[in-house]
Amino acid sequence: MCWDNGAMLRVPRGRLVGRDAELGQLLALLDAAAAGQPVVALVSGDAGVGKTRLVTELADRARAQGFTVLAGHCAELGDAVPYLPLVDALRDATTGPSPGGALRGALLDALAARPVLSRLLPDRNDSQPAGGDLPGLVKQQLFGAVLGLLAELAIASPVLLILEDLHWADQSTRDLVTFLSRMLHSDRLAVVATYRTDDMHRRHPLRPLVAELLRLPSVSPVELGPLDPSAMAEHLATLSERRLDATAIGSMITRAEGNAYYAEELLAAAEGPATPAAGSQLPAGLADLLLARMERLSQSAQQVLRTAAVTGRQVDDELVKRASGLDEASYEAAIREAVAHQLLVPYGDQGYSFRHALLREAVYADLLPGERTRLHARLAELLADDQRMADCPGTAAELAHHYLASHDITGAFTASVLAGQEAERLAAPAEAHEHYDQALSLWDRVSEPEKLAGIGRGKLALKSALSAADGGDLARAAGQLRRLLGYLGEDADPVLVCRVHERLAYFLNDIGEEAAAVAAAQAAVDALPADPPRWEHAAALATHARALLSLPHQGPAAARAEQAIKAAKAASAPWVEADALVTLGLINERAGNIAAAIDLFTTAHRQAAQAKVLGVELRAAFQLARVQLEQGDLAASSRTAHQGTARAQAAGLGLSRYGIDLQYLHYLAHFADGDWDHAQEIADGFTVRVTSVAEARLSAMALFLSVARGSASTDERRRWFEPMLARDEFAEYISRGLLAEHAYWQGDTAAAVAQALATIKAATDVEGGHFGPPVIRVAAIGLGAVADQAALARAGGDLDRVACLLAQAGELLHIAREGAAYRQRPGFAPGVEARGWLAKAEAEALRASGDNDPAAWRAVVAAFGPAVLAGGDTVPTGGHPLAPDGPEPPGYVYETARARWRLAAALAEAGDRAGARAEWLLAVRVADELGAAPLRAALADLGRRARIGDAARPGDDGQAPAGLAWASRGPLAGLTGRELDVLRLLATGQSNKEIGAELFISPKTASVHVSNILAKL
Repeated sequence: MCWDNGAMLRVPRGRLVGRDAELGQLLALLDAAAAGQPVVALVSGDAGVGKTRLVTELADRARAQGFTVLAGHCAELGDAVPYLPLVDALRDATTGPSPGGALRGALLDALAARPVLSRLLPDRNDSQPAGGDLPGLVKQQLFGAVLGLLAELAIASPVLLILEDLHWADQSTRDLVTFLSRMLHSDRLAVVATYRTDDMHRRHPLRPLVAELLRLPSVSPVELGPLDPSAMAEHLATLSERRLDATAIGSMITRAEGNAYYAEELLAAAEGPATPAAGSQLPAGLADLLLARMERLSQSAQQVLRTAAVTGRQVDDELVKRASGLDEASYEAAIREAVAHQLLVPYGDQGYSFRHALLREAVYADLLPGERTRLHARLAELLADDQRMADCPGTAAELAHHYLASHDITGAFTASVLAGQEAERLAAPAEAHEHYDQALSLWDRVSEPEKLAGIGRGKLALKSALSAADGGDLARAAGQLRRLLGYLGEDADPVLVCRVHERLAYFLNDIGEEAAAVAAAQAAVDALPADPPRWEHAAALATHARALLSLPHQGPAAARAEQAIKAAKAASAPWVEADALVTLGLINERAGNIAAAIDLFTTAHRQAAQAKVLGVELRAAFQLARVQLEQGDLAASSRTAHQGTARAQAAGLGLSRYGIDLQYLHYLAHFADGDWDHAQEIADGFTVRVTSVAEARLSAMALFLSVARGSASTDERRRWFEPMLARDEFAEYISRGLLAEHAYWQGDTAAAVAQALATIKAATDVEGGHFGPPVIRVAAIGLGAVADQAALARAGGDLDRVACLLAQAGELLHIAREGAAYRQRPGFAPGVEARGWLAKAEAEALRASGDNDPAAWRAVVAAFGPAVLAGGDTVPTGGHPLAPDGPEPPGYVYETARARWRLAAALAEAGDRAGARAEWLLAVRVADELGAAPLRAALADLGRRARIGDAARPGDDGQAPAGLAWASRGPLAGLTGRELDVLRLLATGQSNKEIGAELFISPKTASVHVSNILAKL
């Protein structure tokens, strides 16, 4: 329900007492949300302790502060009705009797822009967007649409979303709460969820979710304990219609044990006509107390309450009237009586609600078994109406619930199939899977099940497995498909057999069972003849080609992909053809045919977009943007990734598999081309506080910027994602490689080497024990640290240490060269970035050996410079902020600047100070514009030591060392800047040889400076 439209539960309310601390905590969270810091609060407590009263007060306060307040309840039907609180909020806000027309208009506009959400509403749009065969796509679309809807509403005013009774939530609602808790970043949104602690048994599905969410700093627990006696006394005195003596209040307080609702019921019973005394004769148990209140009503009113209890806490007026068996006049009198005694309360325009869930539970539990069965059967009879099922989402799930409770197996079977279909349409795959599984469990207990279900057993089992996969449980889906194949006989429909094998292969490939995936895909191809052409056969060929990519030789995969393309054309299945084109593009890329691969990815992307098969479109966009990035076509990569990200986000798939991948490719393209402000905007969406492997990968990607800029967020991100590294080699590879750079910039070369070696191990694990292109970068980073160590050891005369370090440098160089060769893929050609890192590894290896050759560093600068395409043209800049004058693009801006830093040092060592200064100035300009603080500090140090530039004023010729203002006073005032440099190193215990190596001068010159210093002092 939407509390903004006036449909609030009317509970006895005075001033909220005894909850000042809890309310204050929630109001502080509202303030944070209003300031753009989204928050989630989990309000917990026993039934009747005052959770609803607290959030009702919070809603009033929030509304007074200008919040848009939306709220909904979960129902006692367990996992039967997906997204029920969200459905309630949206339905009531858009179709209820709301006085807030502006809110309704804003919601309707936002919903119109997100068709997937319209499925949740009575006037839904049944169109199913084509998503391809990516598991979970529709559910991800819905989650993304909910996030976009709330974010859009929050632009106009902060939003408070209240979800009550989360202990009854379905799996999809629990997943949505998890999604919102993790993915909200800067929206003005507060989510408040309530749940009962006394219902949280050890295996309750909410229990692990609460534990997981409370790890997030944005999630706050608000625990409601019993009211203390003074607060309880004030509460009762406020509610009482007459003056209560101390004995009566004391008795109620003692018996209520701090439970506000229990106390209210004791008060109501004590003030009722049947019990004028203080309540000494009242039943001891709460259930008995509640039933005693009901028994004071007429028989007709009791019958209405019993019928209402079977429907659930929220009572449909027309449904209860028809199920109760009363005539209209008797029913109206009975319902008025129940409302007058505060057992039922009006609930918007939908009907009524029980005053408290405990009351409904007590009435339901008191029903006789036969009475309960007959009422469930009557409600099922009334719900089995085609128009009602079309108008009210969730009706099929309720119908299945009532049929099961009335022991009508045939009805339960049919309704379970319908409920599964409706859950699919509502993008609730976990609930669809449960309903389909329920129908499968009843299959043998009904006559003519295939006729009743309108679907064969095999196809129903396939739908159940696909729903499990869409819910993210690929292993369960694969297991169910394997069992399905076990009972499909020889006379089974070959189309079904093909489809089952094909989906099994797809899922097995995704969970890493590559050999089994190849076998299953081959079985899918064999199950269905090529003639007549069918899209299922073409899809089997395409999936087989995808599975064959895992083999060392790509010939079989290429042949299968070509067959899939031909079969897809014959079957008029352009989306299957596009999928096969992507696979063929990957094969060409691995063979070194980069131009052909780009053409294939481009064609697949265009074709999938025209066919409106979003899953294939995003896959093609990702592969195209990735290869463009690797080939140095940064502008094209950024454009492709940006368009793909926008397409994914518009469909609510920004956080799907390829939606995330496209985001980080967009980010990496701008990190590479030097548009770091744009990259930072993207990285701000990569959550710091990770709780899953996917989030750890994104957070690790954000380290590119935070390490390069020396941001304090580096260590915070590290603390959060480090526990995830043992679970995912890719996240470990990304993070450890960047942490190696971080350690290097911190001056800890030993840690940098250790992290680089750990990264190489993670990369080889991903590649099945082989050296691939990912090792080149980290090997070069490790070589840089080893070269620094070797220079210090050589200057100190530690020849044994030098020999050891040279051996380590040789090993790292070998790894880099092997990664570039990529011997398990003959024909592989490294991209622009890989060639740049290989050139850097070669230059660092020379530096480690004592030969810091400027020519080697010029090769690195050239490799990371502007990309050259196949025709010899450079990539256009597109007006890039760091593009130099003229048509030449910026290339890999940061890496080029780092190479110029090393080139400047090499030139200074060779005595070419003019050349060194020119390179130094170019690097300083880039470091300043990027905000690359660690590089800028290294350049400042080099400028001072090599006397090629002032750290503070790189454009001037002054040579005064920065940060040494103290030298202008006292006994050191007579020393020159160079002598101060020498004195600083001398004070650390360094020899003349070590001082010379540090300051790019000979040991003899260093000795002269030392003599001059001693003479002056």
